[in-house]
Amino acid sequence: MTQISSGRQATRSLISTLIVLAAASLAACGKQDAPSTPSSTAAPAASTAAPAPAAAPAAENTVGKSVFGKTCSMCHAAGVAGAPKPGDKADWGPRIAQGKDVLYKHALEGFTGAKGMMPARGGGASLTDDEVKAAVDFMADQSR
Repeated sequence: MTQISSGRQATRSLISTLIVLAAASLAACGKQDAPSTPSSTAAPAASTAAPAPAAAPAAENTVGKSVFGKTCSMCHAAGVAGAPKPGDKADWGPRIAQGKDVLYKHALEGFTGAKGMMPARGGGASLTDDEVKAAVDFMADQSR
């Protein structure tokens, strides 16, 4: 009887976590800024801004900081579904040790691991690869 009770409790905990994650992901979808100019003029601006995250030093990663604040912080600020909090060296250390390519892949494509799950692009489907990478860099740099 105790095993059944603890099994139900684990299932309820998992369901609660999934509900919170789903709510955070849905909330993140609405946090994207809509372009204020026609798409024909928006494309050149995006192409000139794209290299900045890779070239900018960690202290100047304004794109990563902005994306974190608008999308990633929904889960990472509170540790929802096992999301590592920026600055938590113990939680980020093993992730950082895997290398940036692995961090980028998990952030871009999504990942489910022993500690939780990461939705693809943090639930921000409209984020570009460079924006996601800048946000990963921003969080990792705070956690070294």
